[in-house]
Amino acid sequence: MSQMTNILVKDDSNPLVEFTLVPITNDRPKWRAQVPGVPLDGQITIEMLANARLADGSNRRVLKLELPVMETLGASGTSAGYVAPPKVAYRVPVTITMVVPARAVTADAANALKLLAGAVAGASSTTATGTLDGASVADAWKNGSGPFTRFMIYGEDAT
Repeated sequence: MSQMTNILVKDDSNPLVEFTLVPITNDRPKWRAQVPGVPLDGQITIEMLANARLADGSNRRVLKLELPVMETLGASGTSAGYVAPPKVAYRVPVTITMVVPARAVTADAANALKLLAGAVAGASSTTATGTLDGASVADAWKNGSGPFTRFMIYGEDAT
């Protein structure tokens, strides 16, 4: 895989909260947020789970984002003022699997990702109300230098 870099993601809070995920391993590429005061198991992670050539020559690529949700029991504290430290209540995983046929070109993979991004980021049943500009998003997928864009289009060994 090419050089791993930090990844900046934003959540849906108002105002948006930015998380910088830093590389923690490139054996099976994985990134983790580093939010101060949040335990290690409570940090957002993104991981590349698979990049395999299938028997028919297609390439299967899998990405996983995991969002741990924290809770604090006894938030009001005891009579002595003790409040339990926050713990992970549950995790919300999101996995994306893409199978790229051997005959597919970069534009095919980029267009599939563009359509998925449009669907996830606010596609609408009404004309012209989606939240993504199709032309610029398509170019971003095809020419992007971000690790996920490159991975989903070119595979783990993208340079």
